[in-house]
Amino acid sequence: MTFDFQAARLTMVESQVRTSDVTDLGVQDAMRLAPREALCPPDKAHIAYADAELEYAPGRYLMRPREIGKLLQAIKPLAGQKALAIGAPYAAQVLALIGLEVESAEPDAQLNSGARFDVIVTEGAVAEIPSAWIAALAEGGRMGVVVRRGPVGKARLYACREGHAVSREVFDATPPFLPGFEPKPQFAF
Repeated sequence: MTFDFQAARLTMVESQVRTSDVTDLGVQDAMRLAPREALCPPDKAHIAYADAELEYAPGRYLMRPREIGKLLQAIKPLAGQKALAIGAPYAAQVLALIGLEVESAEPDAQLNSGARFDVIVTEGAVAEIPSAWIAALAEGGRMGVVVRRGPVGKARLYACREGHAVSREVFDATPPFLPGFEPKPQFAF
């Protein structure tokens, strides 16, 4: 008997994504098609659509479907826009299916100083947002990232307006940290 990944994708969207107020039909439709299981080790493919973070490489995780759906909805991706997916392979799949031109980057990669993106997203938490990520936003660009310094993080939406980054919190989230982006140990008496 083979596992029905298509049915699992549909169930994920109906039971985890739509019920979490992800109403953007483009995001929903792309999540119904994106093969999340293709990003998982073969022994974990059957749990690709579970309501959990899923380790796909040592120390690297796919966000919960609910959280990545809400984050993608917040950045309002539009077909034809240029996107940067930082340590975000599933988000890259979804954005490509929506019709964006997607570039993937490792979290510790040096970004091209002249590159600008309409959409930037990452699938792990960071204690501090690198200034290079904000600098890579095009005018009117949006970035979705979870800033986390303790047990619960805040998904933040950054936007570039008139050359300045503004941000707001959009929801609570608890994804694992991207390797190397954990809070720095603090010395205390």
